Amino acid sequence: MPEDKPTSGQRGDPAADAVRQASQKASQQASQQASQHWDPHRYNRNAGFVAELGAPLLDLLQPAKGERVLDLGCGEGALTAKIAAAGAAVVGVDSSPEQVAAAKARGLDARVMNGEALTFEAEFDAVLSNAALHWMLDPDAVLRGVAAALKPGGRFVAEMGGQGNVETITQALFASLQARGADPVKACPWYFPAPEAYQARLEAAGFAVESIALIPRPTPLPGEIGGWLETFAEAFLKQVPADEGLALIAEVAERLRPSLCDSEGRWSADYVRLRFVARLAG
Repeated sequence: MPEDKPTSGQRGDPAADAVRQASQKASQQASQQASQHWDPHRYNRNAGFVAELGAPLLDLLQPAKGERVLDLGCGEGALTAKIAAAGAAVVGVDSSPEQVAAAKARGLDARVMNGEALTFEAEFDAVLSNAALHWMLDPDAVLRGVAAALKPGGRFVAEMGGQGNVETITQALFASLQARGADPVKACPWYFPAPEAYQARLEAAGFAVESIALIPRPTPLPGEIGGWLETFAEAFLKQVPADEGLALIAEVAERLRPSLCDSEGRWSADYVRLRFVARLAG
C-alpha cells in the first residue's frame, strides 16, 4: 500500500508526519476491522481448507509435551486443538469474539486479543500463526508483541499471504469497484510482503530467520468464488450499498471466470503463501 505523503503545511516536520501517519493508519485499521466479520459457520463452509493446508506448520513447529505455545490468529481453533493434542499447553488468541467462542467450545484456552497489541511477557516457548498475519496491517507492532511473548530462544513458525497472493482476485475487485467510483485502495485489508521485506522486519525485531520462502499454491475452493468473496472480501464489498453487493460479487466472478474457473466449473484461488521459521535471540 502506498505511503502517505505529507501536505505542504506538514512538510519538514517529521514528528508531525509521524503522528499524522500513525493516526491515519489506526483509523484505517479500525475501519477495516469493523468491515470484516468472522462467522465461524460461514468460514468452515467456505474456507475449511485453510486449517488443513496449515498442517505442515505443525511439522515445523514440533510442539512438545510441557511446552507453552501461543496460536496467534487461532480462528475457531482447528490447529490449536492439534497443538494441545501433542501435549503442549496452548493459548489461542484472535480478534474475533465469534471465532474465540467457537474455539472455547472445543475446550480450548482462547482469548479475544488484537494481534497488534499482544500483552504477554516471556511466557511461551513457541508462537504459531497460520493465515492470520496478513490481516494485521502494523507488522512491526505484531513482531514486537511476538518477541515480547516468547522466552529467549523461542521459535516463531508462521504462514501468511505473501507477495502476489490472490493478485488476480484483487485486480478484479479493484476494477469492479473503480468502475463504480469507489476507492478500493483504502478498503484493502491485506498485507502481503515479499520474503526479503519480511525477513528484514523479523531481524529488526530480534529474530534470526532460519528459513523463509514464497510458496505458490493455487488452491481449489469448496464452492463458487462468491463464497470466498463473501468470507474474505467484506471490506471491498462494503464499499458499495448493501443492495448492490450481490451484483458486485457476480461481476467480480465473471471477471475471474476465465482464469480461476475450469471447464467443469471448479473454482480455485491464486494463493501465494509466505512461510517462515525464526528464532528469538537467546
